[in-house]
Amino acid sequence: MFKFQKILFLIVFSLFAFSVYAEFSKLPTHEPTLLQKGEAKHWCPICGMNLKSYYKTNHAVKLKNGDYKQYCSIRCLAFDYDSIKNKIDKILVVDVASDKFIDAEKAYYVVGSNVPGTMSAVSKLAFEKKEDAEKFAKEHGGVIKRFDETFRIALESLNEDIVVFANKKKTSIYPVGEKIYNTVCKPIDLGKFKKINELKASIVNEKLCGELDEKKAQAVALYLWEVKRFEQNSEEHIHLSKDEKCPVCGMYVYKYPNWAAEIKTKNGRFVFDGVKDMMKFYFEPHKYAKGTTRNDFTKMVVTDYYTLKSIDGKKAYYVIGSRVLGPMGKELIPFVSENDAKNFMMDYGGDKILKFEEITPDIIKKLD
Repeated sequence: MFKFQKILFLIVFSLFAFSVYAEFSKLPTHEPTLLQKGEAKHWCPICGMNLKSYYKTNHAVKLKNGDYKQYCSIRCLAFDYDSIKNKIDKILVVDVASDKFIDAEKAYYVVGSNVPGTMSAVSKLAFEKKEDAEKFAKEHGGVIKRFDETFRIALESLNEDIVVFANKKKTSIYPVGEKIYNTVCKPIDLGKFKKINELKASIVNEKLCGELDEKKAQAVALYLWEVKRFEQNSEEHIHLSKDEKCPVCGMYVYKYPNWAAEIKTKNGRFVFDGVKDMMKFYFEPHKYAKGTTRNDFTKMVVTDYYTLKSIDGKKAYYVIGSRVLGPMGKELIPFVSENDAKNFMMDYGGDKILKFEEITPDIIKKLD
């Protein structure tokens, strides 16, 4: 009987140990520290997610003016970095063991454990003490790295992470947010908000959509901030047939409708899988279509990044140097308004905004 009880105890203990090993909560063990101020302090200013729900991966920056920005993850810090790097006084991260913010430069990160990443495919959790990081890595896997290398990994994987989560949002989050907004929400003036966490605070605190749980509030905030905010009344999409190839790179343009561009001519048209290739054709039409000159061009059309509708290419505003890549890599990202271009740069970075007449062959060459 004693032997049976001992075996039963070992089985129960093993199951408990396995449960502890397999499950890791990003919720705080102690009272969380919120460094941001105001009604929006509970949410990440980049993605809008609840900071407490992902507290164990929280990062923050202390700016030179004394203000703080707090992020759900190192991924969202990396996303915001280009726009704030010259304003940063110190970068902070939550120590998984104590729930306290520590200097990120002194932290030991466990990268690539079996714990799911926050806004990224690869998890990155920080510890103040090396022995705590080693113990965690022994239980959950992963490699111990310092901040500089961990942040480099976050920056290098940023574009891939953006694409993965963008696809998820388009298929399963935006439609839910749109349905909730159109069904139960009061009209919301999106022009009042500078960041998504300000919008989300208003949705939750003012009950603009009634009582919503965190998941539904996040869906509404993402739909409003990333879709509805940029709706414009403009022309229809560029219509593409499956046999039309880009005369510059030879790819079938119909596979990339969100990037399509078009030059209309007196006798027809040419279509492209991005503005970069369209501009290559514009500067040297004879190189890609024998006998064609700029005198043959009647109109240039590009696809607005946010609305995905066609707009006049010569009246558009273009962002270069952002973290967003097109089918052919670095691109000129087109927008119907300069304000949209500026908002895009706040989210995705960029070197500058150009008008059509400011685009030169040298600029295009540097994008390759």
